[in-house]
Amino acid sequence: MLPKLRILDEKNKMLRTVSKEVTFPLSAKDKKMIEDAMKYLEMSQIDEYSEKYNLRPGMGLAFIQLGVPKRIFVVVNEVEEGKFERYVAINPKIISYSEELIYVDEGEGCLSVNRPVEGIVPRYARIKVEAQDIDGEVHTYRLREDLSVAFQHELDHLDGILFVDKIDSKNPFRGKNNMRAI
Repeated sequence: MLPKLRILDEKNKMLRTVSKEVTFPLSAKDKKMIEDAMKYLEMSQIDEYSEKYNLRPGMGLAFIQLGVPKRIFVVVNEVEEGKFERYVAINPKIISYSEELIYVDEGEGCLSVNRPVEGIVPRYARIKVEAQDIDGEVHTYRLREDLSVAFQHELDHLDGILFVDKIDSKNPFRGKNNMRAI
């Protein structure tokens, strides 16, 4: 059963809100929203469900996209057919990053941006992130490539930034030769 989530569209000004730090313990409502968001993302990446429910595949979802201005996001990464790694990041911070920049060759997407967008979004190839889990335990994640991009994309949401803001409007492919496509 697909969880009922209302994902805000980019026209909604709430997406420009800087989300607030989270205090523990988490409420039952927040824990349910985390679980629902991860289940929604998993289902969106499985062809059978994405077709049945007309879903665009998504890898990450920040609470602000659901209208909740808290510093929480989830990332669900399909590692092999039907098998997923789930990440919950509460109060996340990038603690280090690579000099190397990358971009998503076919372009970044977002469940809140319901239109095609041309251009490249410069991202760090590797990052180290510290974040809390649902129990408040601190974890350190070393992320690269797709996961690095997904975490940076969701972290931007927590600061009221959309990926389209990072594309140079006059020259959408500026700097492409100084970065690696993934």
